[in-house]
Amino acid sequence: MPDELDELCARVLAEHGCASVSVAVAEGDEVVLARAYGFADVASRRPATPGTVYGLASVTKAFTATAVCLAADEGLLDLDAPASGAYGPTGPTPRQLLLHRGGFPAFYTFHYGAGPLPIEIERYRAPLREPGTEFEYSNTGYQELGRLLESATGRPLGDHLRERVAAPLGLSDFAFGAAYTGPAPVATRYSAGGRAYPTCRTGHPAATAGWATAADVALFARTASRLLKPSTLAAMNEAPAINEHTGYGYGRLVSHGPGPVVHSHGGGMGGIAAMMIDVPERELSLAVLTNSTDKAARDAVVRHLAGALLPGFRPTQLDTAAETPRTVTLPQGTWSGEITTPEGGLPLRLRLLSPTRLEVQLADAPPVTTAAAASDRWDLRATAALQLPTRDARLNSPHLGLELRLREDTLTGRAIAYKPGDQEGFLGSYLPHPCTLR
Repeated sequence: MPDELDELCARVLAEHGCASVSVAVAEGDEVVLARAYGFADVASRRPATPGTVYGLASVTKAFTATAVCLAADEGLLDLDAPASGAYGPTGPTPRQLLLHRGGFPAFYTFHYGAGPLPIEIERYRAPLREPGTEFEYSNTGYQELGRLLESATGRPLGDHLRERVAAPLGLSDFAFGAAYTGPAPVATRYSAGGRAYPTCRTGHPAATAGWATAADVALFARTASRLLKPSTLAAMNEAPAINEHTGYGYGRLVSHGPGPVVHSHGGGMGGIAAMMIDVPERELSLAVLTNSTDKAARDAVVRHLAGALLPGFRPTQLDTAAETPRTVTLPQGTWSGEITTPEGGLPLRLRLLSPTRLEVQLADAPPVTTAAAASDRWDLRATAALQLPTRDARLNSPHLGLELRLREDTLTGRAIAYKPGDQEGFLGSYLPHPCTLR
């Protein structure tokens, strides 16, 4: 398998324009394979090695979830106590936040300059639905978990993760923050077009700000359960279903259906594509880390490794898509209302031209025509190259997305300012706003 891996990784990096990939496999307490390919830094021709550290993006959520569960086991935090804050009469509980069922919408924000973060997470943390109801993958919820953990322990989150999770498991190169501050060499992050990313800060570090080698990620995946009480571990792995293939537990996806039960978490943001997989019944885990926004190289290596090591493995066991496409069934006609932004309401008019075409007019801008779609969660979905004219959206989120549900004679949901990828410039923020149309 190592010779096949060498050939595959060389080919995959070339095919997808990915700078480097680092791979590790752990069995029991031991890392049995650790290899790296390509360049950790292209400009200096510095090669990637098994000791190179990569950004983890959302794989960080698994570390944060483990720390939260450990604090609960130690009596420092109650998983079922509603969080305090501006959430209305009933705040989400840590357990609901761990499961991405705290009611918060999807959200991410990236800042590449100095000074205070220009986009405040508080402006986008209004709950989309009641806590404990539907699954909604949310960085906001995991940032709230980080806040709760810091309050419960009296320690900065990064210090707590290093001291209570990384150190007991022997993860010597793990670090937490906007930039890597540990002793190991670090992989430069690259856009899908090959531009080097500067330091990136987010409003949700508890969800995205981890750094580690592939070996440390594989070892964490295999051994983190040993930090927790059996009852907590069992609850972590219950994983209510989010689709027919997978459920989401506490910081990990858990596969459903035939084949080995696979625990996993992926990560992706500007210059990062990461994957962590653990198969408890086999006492085997693997990690694949790349320094490119494009996930194609990561996914090809994951498929090869998992296919070779896990008989019966199915790529759908890593599936996070919680929606099934369907045909738009709304009556043709015009819907009018507004998008609620931190700067006030913005008029929005939609005219459904057919089950597949939609005309969108934002404020006084000329109308544009775009594709209309729907899913099992949304009665109308659409995207358009329309700039939301707010200060936050103008920073680096030039497109508009719509996700709306029909309730009687009203469409409600959200309008999202975002940027589709980073082929031009760096990845932008994803900013959800409440939207109501009649």
